[in-house]
Amino acid sequence: MTDVFADLVGQDEAVVTLRRAAASAAALLRAAAPALSRAGAPAAGGADPAGGYDDLDALAEQVDGPGTADDRAGAEPGAGMTHAWIFTGPPGSGRSVAARAFAAALQCVHGTGCGHCPGCHTTLTGTHADVRLVVPEGLSIGVNEMRALVLRAASTPSGGRWQIVIIEDADRLTEAAGNALLKAIEEPPPRTVFLLCAPSTHPDDISVTIRSRCRVVPLRQPPAGAVAEVLVRRDGIAPDVAEWAAAAAQGHVGRARRLARDPEARQRRDAVLAVPRRLTGVGAAFDAASALIEAAEAEAAASVAEVDEAERAALQTALGAGGTGRGAAGAMRGSAGQLKDLEKRQKSRATRAQRDALDRALVDLAGFYRDALTMALRAPVAPVHTDTAALAGAGAQKWEAEGALRRLEAVLECRAAIEANVKPRIAVEAMMLALWKG
Repeated sequence: MTDVFADLVGQDEAVVTLRRAAASAAALLRAAAPALSRAGAPAAGGADPAGGYDDLDALAEQVDGPGTADDRAGAEPGAGMTHAWIFTGPPGSGRSVAARAFAAALQCVHGTGCGHCPGCHTTLTGTHADVRLVVPEGLSIGVNEMRALVLRAASTPSGGRWQIVIIEDADRLTEAAGNALLKAIEEPPPRTVFLLCAPSTHPDDISVTIRSRCRVVPLRQPPAGAVAEVLVRRDGIAPDVAEWAAAAAQGHVGRARRLARDPEARQRRDAVLAVPRRLTGVGAAFDAASALIEAAEAEAAASVAEVDEAERAALQTALGAGGTGRGAAGAMRGSAGQLKDLEKRQKSRATRAQRDALDRALVDLAGFYRDALTMALRAPVAPVHTDTAALAGAGAQKWEAEGALRRLEAVLECRAAIEANVKPRIAVEAMMLALWKG
């Protein structure tokens, strides 16, 4: 790896912005050190910097004047460092990858994101003491979790650089959790940086008040060629397999890697793309819906089973399971509430995993009908699913453009309904009937 941004595929403009901000952040730390020393406070490197400045933005103006040094050099306005960022983009664009890479660049001892120093290495591996990552396991991020995180984020960075909070899927913040985060962003502690990841800045994804206090880094869907190049270079995948997986994943880097390396993922995809052939009547439509739901449930159960078992065993051990000493039995009798809370969290995680697995299947199905639509329109674009291009072509001749478009809209409406908390089985059954009737 050349630096921390090497895995951010096809996002050249975002990388330039983040590199510039990391350099500005390093300059702020260097400028703060003499001020702290003059004020009698220790320099940056592990002690409390609060005596030197109150706010990151205020320090930036003190060091660079209004606007950053980069602004005066002809860079885009607002290219320097600030305390809150939002990374937006479609699934697979690398929102969380960008946030982690930027966090590593901020913690880099050289201020460049070299990828080799302890700051970069520990941040990318998730072991840095001053970088906290929030990955929602359930359907939402609750207020208690966010309050605890904000409280911890207010502490002084132990490494003397930045205290960083990364929130993946910030669109899952509840209203109360969003309000707790907003207060922290409005009055940020010294040297605390918030990095949020969300699909867009639409109010349905992130509140307007939070958005107005953050700098937005938009990411785009990376081209299939760039994804294939990364799979070959980083994962050692054969070029022809990498090209197929990148096209089938529609630019989603993580999904492309799974398709290229996991035979079971390819089998699940094949089963989904066989759905159009199975829709021969009402009964077949309901059968196809059941098969799709059951496949998503099985995939989700397999993905969380090992983690669930390990969590339950660890909790039981902590509560004294298997103990023979005095009071061990009584301790286990009093543990029912904690076990119930764990089961509740695990159930929420399983539901999220089922929704994610089903959504991946729907994306594949949407890709098939997109291919049929482009073929019906004779559009000069490559198919998403090259291995089912013949079937999509047959569908294009049978349905024509209007019929293919209606079927594509049915799949997209199903995704939207599930996102709006419609029962997945009901939404998928309605979709299958719509696909059959056309």
